Amino acid sequence: MSNPFSWSTFEALPVIGILRGYGAHQVEHIVSASALGGLRNIEITMNSRHATALIKLAIEVADGKMNVGAGTVCTLSELDAALSAGASFIVTPIVNADVIQQCKQAQVPVIPGGFTPTEIYNAWQLGADMVKIFPANLFGPGYIKDLKGPLGQIKLVPTGGITAQNLPEYHKNGACGFGVATPLFDKRRVEAQEWGWVQQQARHFVEAYQASTT
Repeated sequence: MSNPFSWSTFEALPVIGILRGYGAHQVEHIVSASALGGLRNIEITMNSRHATALIKLAIEVADGKMNVGAGTVCTLSELDAALSAGASFIVTPIVNADVIQQCKQAQVPVIPGGFTPTEIYNAWQLGADMVKIFPANLFGPGYIKDLKGPLGQIKLVPTGGITAQNLPEYHKNGACGFGVATPLFDKRRVEAQEWGWVQQQARHFVEAYQASTT
């Protein structure tokens, strides 16, 4: 199934829901519920079991309403597998020049992970569309503001510790996107099959982002 990346879909709600370690049944329901709640971007990490099958499943369930990408992409072989499965964007925890450049050649958005100013700038120079700041909760929203001072041209995506409550503060301090895992997909809630809770959490993030833009 075709899964082209849509910047307009991303920018409508630049929150990336991160799925790591869930099974097919869980992914099916999570994607469906979070889409109903308004989430527009899902990342399946490549260190999940049967990650490529899960990417394909998420694309099918999303039915064109979401960008479905792959995360924790560290090597070219992982990148090839993710792209073959249909991932429309790539997120990495590191700065791997080969992965970034291959994404640019394939015209697939890539969001490598960095933390220091040097790592962030190097990722941008290599062609990153945005740079993931992880773990963002180590220094909080103020670190994003500090980075944007000298690196204002670089789009930053804080990941780790982002909640519906603190998202507006991160946005105000210059974040262009947000990586979110547990606050959207709490494992205990998922294991209890509380799909209504997942939908509600997605809605909370929609409302938080909308509030931060007014």
